[in-house]
Amino acid sequence: MKRWISCLAAAFLAAAMLTPARVSAVSAHSAVVLDAQTGRLLYEKNGFDRSLIASTTKIMTALIVCEQCNVLDRMRIPKEAVGIEGSSMYLKEGEVLTLQDLLYGLMLQSGNDAAVALAIYCGGTVEGFAGLMNDKARQLGMTGSHFVNPNGLDAPGHYSTARDMAVLAAYAMENPIFRQTVSTKTVTVGNRSLRNHNKLLWQLEGAEGVKTGYTKAAGRILVSSATRQGRRLIAVTMNDPNDWADHKALLEECFTRYAVQTLVSPGECLGVAEVAGGETSQVRLLAQTGFSYALAPEEQVRVVLPGPGFLYAPVAEGQAAGVAHLMLGDTEIGQVPLLCGETVERLAEPEQKVPFWKQWFGGAAHD
Repeated sequence: MKRWISCLAAAFLAAAMLTPARVSAVSAHSAVVLDAQTGRLLYEKNGFDRSLIASTTKIMTALIVCEQCNVLDRMRIPKEAVGIEGSSMYLKEGEVLTLQDLLYGLMLQSGNDAAVALAIYCGGTVEGFAGLMNDKARQLGMTGSHFVNPNGLDAPGHYSTARDMAVLAAYAMENPIFRQTVSTKTVTVGNRSLRNHNKLLWQLEGAEGVKTGYTKAAGRILVSSATRQGRRLIAVTMNDPNDWADHKALLEECFTRYAVQTLVSPGECLGVAEVAGGETSQVRLLAQTGFSYALAPEEQVRVVLPGPGFLYAPVAEGQAAGVAHLMLGDTEIGQVPLLCGETVERLAEPEQKVPFWKQWFGGAAHD
């Protein structure tokens, strides 16, 4: 997870804006499209503005349950989880359901009661569970977010940003239980028939989740995910009266316009470094890791090597040799650690001759 988060954080430093005419009139107050593989923001409009997030809060709730609990566990519904305001799966006090049943009620039916039940089971109390939510937000680098409840009912101090929700969704979609839950169109839980509120599952090629949300104060919130040919994009809109159409336009345009390119392969030679005092004067610099990035056709990335400077012999094959910087225009989009490609021994000192008079009088034997 640390590697995923660090790569994502670095990529956000280089977020580039997409401005094709077809999506320039997005009606949302804030919106982003994120390439989940590379972490690049392909589109951004007020993406770092804090906002109420309504039931898209439940993405975090479901993620924590999927990571910290056995979803086959059964729980008896407490009275605290019954009769919660807003959308509901109409839980009854004392009925017994699996956590997976409750996850379906949470993510398909948007049950506020299911959110409270899961929070109590996983965190002991709603307040305790909110602490887990904020811990996870910090781990994921969601710097514009704070949670006070598991269901997204409007409350002071409960907010996020379009960028943060995209980060959260991209991470959550790597969890197979979460992904299977949010991509389910219909399911039966006991005597309940649940149908996913996410229309994109029926309307958009490759759609696989994630969550709708609405309150009068927040407006319409939508977080969506779609995968095509192994490539996943995440779209988020906040306070968007035309969210279904906007998501389809944004995702279609970003799938078409941007393609992930392998810019550096592991072991690839990126240049050479000078070696001082060695048997040879140069050593190859090899990429320790690969690097891929989503690019438009007209975009070109250049590799900038460390320097000026040189290495002192001896140099060992595989020795660390700094990092290469990958630049898109004047913006750094990533770094690749460098290794020395071969061993370079220190140049041997020239053999010193013994003066003739020492050889003649035997002085060399006493040195």
